[in-house]
Amino acid sequence: MSFETSTTTNPPSLPGTMRPANATIQNITEAVREASQWVEPLRQEMGRFVVGQHGLVDRLMVGLLTNGHVLLEGVPGLAKTLALKTLAQAIELDFRRIQFTPDMLPADIVGTEIYNQREASFIVKHGPIFANFVLADEINRAPAKVQSALLEAMQEKQVTIGDKTFILPDPFLVMATQNPIEQEGTYPLPEAQVDRFMLKVVINHPSREEERVILDLMGSTEARPAVQAVMTAEHVRQARHVVNSIYMDDKVKEYICDLVYATRDPKRYGLDLKAYILNGASPRATISLTLASRAYAFLEGRGYVTPQDVKSMAMDVLRHRVTVTYEAEAEGLKNETIVQKILDTIPVP
Repeated sequence: MSFETSTTTNPPSLPGTMRPANATIQNITEAVREASQWVEPLRQEMGRFVVGQHGLVDRLMVGLLTNGHVLLEGVPGLAKTLALKTLAQAIELDFRRIQFTPDMLPADIVGTEIYNQREASFIVKHGPIFANFVLADEINRAPAKVQSALLEAMQEKQVTIGDKTFILPDPFLVMATQNPIEQEGTYPLPEAQVDRFMLKVVINHPSREEERVILDLMGSTEARPAVQAVMTAEHVRQARHVVNSIYMDDKVKEYICDLVYATRDPKRYGLDLKAYILNGASPRATISLTLASRAYAFLEGRGYVTPQDVKSMAMDVLRHRVTVTYEAEAEGLKNETIVQKILDTIPVP
């Protein structure tokens, strides 16, 4: 499999005193350009089937590059399922869809032990969680007991059935979709599980122009063309190694810490938000924002992280990790409002 080569340009100097030599940054950028040659072909292939939703496609790639998981919120019919299925086919990886319902059991997800009468022993039957890409569709329609069955798989990349532990495939990505909580028949996700998702992406309706393209593309009963594979799992593993080497200046790291800490102690940063925040973001948010920013820089073809990379990912990393008080709800303040206020206030290095 081959990709077009691209020329390397020298990145601008980064702020801060702790920075490697320009030659080192240039070497990292060259490695990024080489390892990311599949990014545009993948975007184009997914664009053949998923109209618009460029942010969703990039967030799925960020999750793939960082071993993270993605929670999508939006009404039905916005191509959430199609996006993940197309991504799996474009990388030639296994895809499973789990439809969450109120009567589900944890065994319906992870699997169970079945008694074999002939051999007088138990055998393990794997559940649909054993796949590279798992779509947990309408996850908030199942009670907390079932939702929690995903915790070990998402965090440890393994599943325990009976007294045996099984390692899940690599890469492993869970994309969960949920309808807005206000809809009838939905359950709020447990905080422990929400925190396991690296990103929460809110999906909106397409523009009128995009809707017209969707009409031309989908307005037929004829079979759709097959998705063409443009990369392999090995490309993902190589890209992850390069993402880990992307340079992040100390001032950018301090900026990330300030954004997360401001959700816990807003007064320290001159923000009058203490009465509206019940719980701030956990240290997992700091780690997730760091990894997501590096992955975003990778998708942009750079070997270094800028503050704008951090701001681009901050809303999706923080919105589900900030819990607002009843007072905030009474005044119509949402999580996104709080996070946006923090982003607008914290000085950018």
